[in-house]
Amino acid sequence: MTLYLDEDLAPAIAGRLRRRGIDAVSAHDIGMTGHSDATQLDHAASARRAIVTRNVRHFRVLGAARVRSQTPHAGIILCPASLRGSEYAVIVDALIELAHRYPKGLGAYDVVFLTPRHAR
Repeated sequence: MTLYLDEDLAPAIAGRLRRRGIDAVSAHDIGMTGHSDATQLDHAASARRAIVTRNVRHFRVLGAARVRSQTPHAGIILCPASLRGSEYAVIVDALIELAHRYPKGLGAYDVVFLTPRHAR
């Protein structure tokens, strides 16, 4: 699984993921901050990366719209509000576990919630 972290997640998370062997890039790393959510999703889809975001409400709507229009993406991973953006280690561990569960990536219309081990 390859990941694209939306601008609402700290770029340090992508760095930690890379150090642990996960192919991850942040919107901050590549100058994609300030773009709309739809543009972020389009970019992730064109790069064949699942997007990781804390913007649950907007990306659930975008995911549903993609299904209706039959416009695929590479997966949407939603970080729930219960998971604070400053919990880098928890987010990294949960993303690594998810990447191991889906080594070939998510499906073209998949939307999943990131669930840290301590929350199960």
